[in-house]
Amino acid sequence: MKKRGYYIVLISIHGLIRGENLELGRDADTGGQTLYVVQLARALAKHPNVERVDLLTRAVYDQKISEDYSKPYEDLGDDAQIVRLPCGPKRYLRKEALWPYLDGFIDQSIKHIRKIGQIPDVIHGHYGDAGYVGSSLASLLEVPFIFTGHSLGREKREKLLGKGLSQDEIDSKYNIETRIESEEFAISIASLIIASTKQEVDEQYKVYDNYFTKKMVIIPPGVNLDKFHADYDTQKDGEAVKIIEPFLRSLAKPLILAISRADERKNITTLVEVYGKSKELQERANLVLVLGNRDDINTLDSGAKKVLNSVIYLIDKYNLYGKVAYPKNHNRDDIASLYRLAAKKRGIFVNIALTEPFGLTLIESAASGLPIVATNDGGPRDIIKNLKNGILVDPLKKEDIESALLDILEDKRAWSGKRRAGLNAVEKFYSWESHAKKYIKEVEKLNIAEPQIHTFSIKPTQRLSLMKRLLICDIDNTLLGDDGALQDLVDKIKKHDSHLSFGVATGRNIDSAKKVLEEWGVPTPDIYISSVGSEIHFGKNMKEDRSWSRHIDYKWDRDGVLKALSGVKGVKLQSKVGQRRHKVSYIVDAKIAPKKREIQKILRNNNILGNIAYSHDEFLDILPIRASKGHAVRYIALKFGIPFSNILVAGDSGNDEDMLKGGTRAVIVGNYSRELAKLKGKVNIYFAETNYSAGILEGISYYDFFEDIKSV
Repeated sequence: MKKRGYYIVLISIHGLIRGENLELGRDADTGGQTLYVVQLARALAKHPNVERVDLLTRAVYDQKISEDYSKPYEDLGDDAQIVRLPCGPKRYLRKEALWPYLDGFIDQSIKHIRKIGQIPDVIHGHYGDAGYVGSSLASLLEVPFIFTGHSLGREKREKLLGKGLSQDEIDSKYNIETRIESEEFAISIASLIIASTKQEVDEQYKVYDNYFTKKMVIIPPGVNLDKFHADYDTQKDGEAVKIIEPFLRSLAKPLILAISRADERKNITTLVEVYGKSKELQERANLVLVLGNRDDINTLDSGAKKVLNSVIYLIDKYNLYGKVAYPKNHNRDDIASLYRLAAKKRGIFVNIALTEPFGLTLIESAASGLPIVATNDGGPRDIIKNLKNGILVDPLKKEDIESALLDILEDKRAWSGKRRAGLNAVEKFYSWESHAKKYIKEVEKLNIAEPQIHTFSIKPTQRLSLMKRLLICDIDNTLLGDDGALQDLVDKIKKHDSHLSFGVATGRNIDSAKKVLEEWGVPTPDIYISSVGSEIHFGKNMKEDRSWSRHIDYKWDRDGVLKALSGVKGVKLQSKVGQRRHKVSYIVDAKIAPKKREIQKILRNNNILGNIAYSHDEFLDILPIRASKGHAVRYIALKFGIPFSNILVAGDSGNDEDMLKGGTRAVIVGNYSRELAKLKGKVNIYFAETNYSAGILEGISYYDFFEDIKSV
């Protein structure tokens, strides 16, 4: 039995993830990343220093896809499992549509971890969406965070701009600014960033504000050497012949094999054009294109439809019938057999994508004994350098592509040498076992000296630990403003006092909050979240939560904030009474001051980790990266074991925003400021028609909050 080791949480939210028969190429979201995280989970779980691996992903309940993706748990063997958590609507959504629901995924992740009863030693987020979730979760739990971007938003934005799309079009379709900001946040929080290639480090991550080479490590993904190998089995692998047989006139020829999604970036139409114009290639080899699974081209997304229609058009244009195979359906085992079949026939694997962050198919083909021709971009550069089994080409130069293919096909000695070199080197550089060893070596450097069980063993506070419901309200313009409605709300709170805790979350400091509540006749709250979430106090004696103060002190540089924003036009420091140890507050002239995103950039360029709260187009608060009203609410829920669904929060302005999103029940009162309008229609956020406390009462009634809670 393995000794007690690390508990690692991997997070990969989008696409369709399951342990077997991954539907790679089904859509743009179900590709190499989904395979990567499943194989990483399995590899880490086999390491002797790892106790448990949970791969958190989104649960999908959709009749159009397999029910496998709705199962809460799936065993991956060796103490690894897939955990599927609710995230937004039940139906399958493309990744760009998931951003509004990620705060809810954070809360579902906390719920899962609490159920396990053990805090992870490491949290690892994959892609920008999981980067946002993982870094938020790791900050709350105070554990190291690892980030792997896979592909990054800044590079994608530049390529889309190069294609002629406007910034507004890009942001509307891809939510690119939200993605980039989430990547910046993840990079700033990360203790370690794992990249697959040197190009990622030197070119993609380098353009981010929080880029630090000391955080970066290159660990290439592995390949399943049990599945991808060079031992051709006539009976088992012969099934692959049946997939391509209906298309080809002569099965004796070598195969030029390409496997990818039907995506314009994969440059498949260029490969078909090269083959179509080359009589020599047509005489020497067949072309096999495995472009995902399809039942009807017309039901595919527009990008895939365009690629496949272009392929069929080119086959017709160059009269390639009997020479090109483009099968409709295959499974994952067929892919391994096709590699071996192509190797048996002395063929070549081709990947001439316009951009290729890594190129997992190149490793799979190499492990199967195939020489390769690959794009001179990203991952293939490192792969060819390590394996010495192929030729790099400019994906836009058709003559070079043709020449490289013919050089390998015509020279038997060169073909055999490249095959041998790839087979000899692939295990050394690209096995999952070696990946896991390097990974755990890096984890051991993250100040986790001795893996141990961390449990939620916080001593309960008398009253809070017994409560079934928690009501938290902003003070100004939410709780206060209508004396009659406030009295009705106070009466309701007193009536349900036996099972309801009451709290406030405010931009005011603790003394100011206490004073104004007394003036309005509001009973002493059980919880004060004050100074925009930078302080927490409890009960009548207003005892400060020192653990929270220590928690948010992480990388806080108050003097650095003051220096960085000194002299910025339109940004004026508030009076001394508005300043706190963990809060720097400004008055903003919105006409001349930089936008919120620009202020964030100023802080990052000065190596300052800070959280920005902006409200009423007038008030700007800079807080520690871990401090906010929403983070404080999650901390309290975690500390006292209160389910998020049993918490109702109410607010009216921008500094309430992150408190209003997630798994809690939220009410935005009728007199809200315009910066919250973007939350309309979001899950579990109710916009009241009435103002101030009347709006809170309306929300309480809407949710049946004191009885049976319902969601929007």
